[in-house]
Amino acid sequence: MTVSTGRLLAYIAVMAGVTYLIRMLPITLIKKKINNRFIKSFLYYVPFAVLAAMIIPDILFSTASVWSAVAGLLVAVILSLLGAKLLPVAAAACGTVYVVEFLMRTLK
Repeated sequence: MTVSTGRLLAYIAVMAGVTYLIRMLPITLIKKKINNRFIKSFLYYVPFAVLAAMIIPDILFSTASVWSAVAGLLVAVILSLLGAKLLPVAAAACGTVYVVEFLMRTLK
């Protein structure tokens, strides 16, 4: 299916407008400091929840087996809770997935 250039530019303009409005409206409409503890805690955790919702499905379905993905995810969560930095956590999770996939292939 091909899309004409004019229609494609219209799609891009609408997307840019929506993105701009989502970012601009809170800044212009909310002038005073937010003092409500519930709203402050909600806004604090929103980025973490969105990031988890975007990443977790990709983690679980990006390997040949869900079990190797779960093993890598568990290693990453445990290491991050223990205070490890990003690079060692990512390397350990990737290594775990590799080892589990290798073991699953050799044990078949």
